[in-house]
Amino acid sequence: MTNDTEPAPLGVAATVVLLRDSSAGPEVLLLERPRHRGSFAGAWVFPGGGVDQGDRRQADAAAPADDAGSVSRTEAAEQLAARRAAVREVREETGLDVAPDSLVATALWVPPSSAPKRLRTWFYLTTAPPGTIELAEDEVIDYAWLRPEAALSRHASAQMTLVAPTWVTLHGLQGYGTVAEIVASAGQRGLAHYETRLGANERGPALFWAGDVAYADDALAERDGGRHRLEIGQVPWVYSVRE
Repeated sequence: MTNDTEPAPLGVAATVVLLRDSSAGPEVLLLERPRHRGSFAGAWVFPGGGVDQGDRRQADAAAPADDAGSVSRTEAAEQLAARRAAVREVREETGLDVAPDSLVATALWVPPSSAPKRLRTWFYLTTAPPGTIELAEDEVIDYAWLRPEAALSRHASAQMTLVAPTWVTLHGLQGYGTVAEIVASAGQRGLAHYETRLGANERGPALFWAGDVAYADDALAERDGGRHRLEIGQVPWVYSVRE
């Protein structure tokens, strides 16, 4: 499958999964974006946003020199800038202050080449700090603390709009008894990479990631082989992972 159009340039962004314990189990903070404007209009998302020039300047100044056997200075600067953006965006959108050192990097998402706005997005998770949520009125219209299972159920019944990275993240947060268990598990798993290709199988549109037999070619979508895909043609979405 080929794409004749030049992909939009890649920027950098950060997203933070804020978690808290409840009597029913861990809950995650979701924010509702304005319904008729802006990025992800009407979707429920985690706090986050793009890296700005201030984030980059501070990260460039703090990034270590290149060192054989470790990440390059450019990569280190990007990670530092994303972490700074994560802290800033949480404060701007929710009024909460998270400690940079508390953020556990869990995933790096790269959108399909056909996306009109493309951001390499670093996903972090952390225990939510104490404080009162104060929403940025121009960016967020509502918020909710929900069990991951409840958010996915609302999406499956068309009561809540989710985008794929949010959906997949919520899917992976199911089944834990406490926030501490989630944080410990995330630290052990390390960083997951999701370089997304938009395609289709016989049931409709699907997102494919490395490890799927059809990652490079829709024609292979029904063949036996590895699976790492999200079928998004209708709700409930169907997520498949197998080697």
